[in-house]
Amino acid sequence: MNTQTRGAAIDWIPDSGFQLRKAGVQFDAVRLDGEDGLRLACLMHRMTGGDPGPVVVQVTGRHAVYFLLPAGSTARRCWPREVTRFNGTSGRISYVPVPALCGRTWPLSWWSPPTDARRFVHPLLLRTAAIELLSGAGGGAADRS
Repeated sequence: MNTQTRGAAIDWIPDSGFQLRKAGVQFDAVRLDGEDGLRLACLMHRMTGGDPGPVVVQVTGRHAVYFLLPAGSTARRCWPREVTRFNGTSGRISYVPVPALCGRTWPLSWWSPPTDARRFVHPLLLRTAAIELLSGAGGGAADRS
């Protein structure tokens, strides 16, 4: 493992490049595409004082933003229709791309890297922010200020 990963003891982060991780094992995830995903990441950044938990961005295709949440936290919650859930519910297998902490990981990168193996995005806070943003109440520029 690389030094950063070993120091944080996060075994689901690859040493280099990126790998797909089965959702529902170490974490669940939700994805919001395009500018809405970036706006939600910025909103979460502001709401959490700069520590929203692990967030991955993809710069190609749909320009996806993945929010990593505790395993089992997305299955029984209603999310806005624009949000795609990745979890391990019965009869469902889904995978989430996870980049290394450094090196060549294109087209993925950490918008907000993980700080601890057990620290994830807060599900209720993210869901509330997503509902607010997608209803038009939480707009604003996609920046981290």
